[in-house]
Amino acid sequence: MSKIHCHYCARRIRDRDELITASKWFRLKAFHYQCFQDLEQESTLIRNVWIPVNGVSGNISAILMLLLSIGMLATELLGYIGDLLGVIALYPVILRLISLLFIEMRLPNYIENKKPLDSG
Repeated sequence: MSKIHCHYCARRIRDRDELITASKWFRLKAFHYQCFQDLEQESTLIRNVWIPVNGVSGNISAILMLLLSIGMLATELLGYIGDLLGVIALYPVILRLISLLFIEMRLPNYIENKKPLDSG
C-alpha cells in the first residue's frame, strides 16, 4: 500500500475510513474527513466548493449519470444534443472510477486500534 496525503493538512491518510476524495474544476484530491469538513466551512464562494466523489452521494451521482449517459447514447433521444449530453454525463462516472482505482484501492479498508486523527 502506498501513502496518500491529505490535500488540506498534508498528513498521511491511513485508511479508507478517513478518506474523502473531492473534485473541483477537473481536479481530484484526497482529504481527511475532518479536514474536508473544515474546508467546507471555510468555503464562502460557489467556485471554491469541493464536491465529494466517494461516499453515498458520489456513488448515487455516478450511477444516475451512467444511466443518463447510456440512455442518451443508446437512443436517438434529442439527436446530436442527446449524444453530447450523454458524453458530458460521463464526467462524474469517470471521476468516480479514477478515485476508486488511483486513490481508494491504494489504501487499506480499515485499521483497528489506530490513534485519533487529531494526535497524528
